[in-house]
Amino acid sequence: MPEQDILAIKREKLQQLVDAGKNPFEITKFDVTHHTQEIKDNFAELVDKEVCIAGRMMFKRKMGKASFCNVMDKTGKIQVYVARDSIGEEAYEEFKKMLDVGDIFGVVGKVFETKTGEISVHAEKLTLLSKSLLPLPEKFHGLTDTDTRYRQRYLDLIMNEDTKATMIKRSKIISLIRSFLGAKDFMEVETPMLVENAGGAAARPFTTFYNALDEERKLRISLELYLKRLIIGGLERVFEIGRVFRNEGTDTRHNPEFTLMELYQAYTDYHGMMDLTEEMFRYLAENVCGSAVITYAGKEIDLSKPFRRLTMIDAIKEETGIDFDAVSSDEEAKALAKEKNIEFEDHHKKGDIVNLFFEEFCEDKMIQPTFIMDHPVEISPLTKKKPEDPTKVERFELYINGWEMCNAYSELNDPIDQRERFAAQDALAAAGDEEANHTDEDFLHAMEFGMPPTGGIGYGIDRLVMLLTDSPAIRDVIAFPTLKSLS
Repeated sequence: MPEQDILAIKREKLQQLVDAGKNPFEITKFDVTHHTQEIKDNFAELVDKEVCIAGRMMFKRKMGKASFCNVMDKTGKIQVYVARDSIGEEAYEEFKKMLDVGDIFGVVGKVFETKTGEISVHAEKLTLLSKSLLPLPEKFHGLTDTDTRYRQRYLDLIMNEDTKATMIKRSKIISLIRSFLGAKDFMEVETPMLVENAGGAAARPFTTFYNALDEERKLRISLELYLKRLIIGGLERVFEIGRVFRNEGTDTRHNPEFTLMELYQAYTDYHGMMDLTEEMFRYLAENVCGSAVITYAGKEIDLSKPFRRLTMIDAIKEETGIDFDAVSSDEEAKALAKEKNIEFEDHHKKGDIVNLFFEEFCEDKMIQPTFIMDHPVEISPLTKKKPEDPTKVERFELYINGWEMCNAYSELNDPIDQRERFAAQDALAAAGDEEANHTDEDFLHAMEFGMPPTGGIGYGIDRLVMLLTDSPAIRDVIAFPTLKSLS
């Protein structure tokens, strides 16, 4: 049947219900006593007991004096047996003729088991709660087009149980993170999204205009500088889970609007952050996946063992044989880059070249959990230098499945050094680097009151959810990913 005829029939059915004084949209509530999975899990206790369930009809098989359908709620689906002798002739005719797949309705009935062993509800009363005016995708083919799934997530959730399971797991992961950190005396806080200076990361910000103040504002690219202000204020252990915005492209691991968690702990360093991270990832895997040994895209990833700890210099040496500790100048580093066909920019220094080598030759090899440590100072403007080697900083990134999962520092707390690092970033910005940081005078002012030694870390929540749900793309774990307008 042509879709326009289906739409017309659905509207006509609704009008008939309205004319009969049975407008489903006038019903304001329905008292649900049980969800479908709860009934299945507690069948022995609920058999022959009355329950009230509600949800969307996903299947309907009409017969003579008795019919079957199923109801899908947030926990799953359950079969409903609808018999004329149980609900009455008028209600049964209405069920057969007026209720369609896609409609939302409530069922009052008794729990029983069919002859084939399927746990079901024998309906005693049906209440139409919402009429679906658009047809669902045909059940045998479902909703598989990825663009439609991302643009119409509501339809994706209706048709694909895996999508719903992923979103439920995402919520559980965030809840578990909060409980894990709460047990360690961390305080959850909120910081501004509209900021004067979008600092704390190397990224191009989105810019907007604040009419009331008649001045430009930026959407934050990081949570760092405001959380550090709270550390300076004496809160000692803080974290925030929030949206950040980076004006960049999209791919399977990047969305310009994403969820970041940052935490800061006074009186510890990046080794303390490694210990905390390893413990938290193991805790999440065990509680979300049931085991610290998980599978992603067919690869087994073992989070139960101590995570490997490797310096960036040593990782490059393992893969290329080049020891950048023996490279004495920027020119020598650039010569090595040319030899290995690595593109770089004129303003790059040795530390930048080291980072480019790591990205080219090492990053995708880090399948099992690996802490990459001691980054070059040039790429770490907010990190404390290593006392024994000031060309490097006390920083690490955790890599799993070739992905950067988090980024952590022994935080720079010397305001004089910080001002010099900001000045170097300003020079890069002046030279055309749109991702460079800018001097934040208010933050420097705060630092001059004294900031304790602090460990800090940022986690990409979306990538973490991808890993723990075996999802191939970041858009699969964000309810409403950023997409180009169709207009």
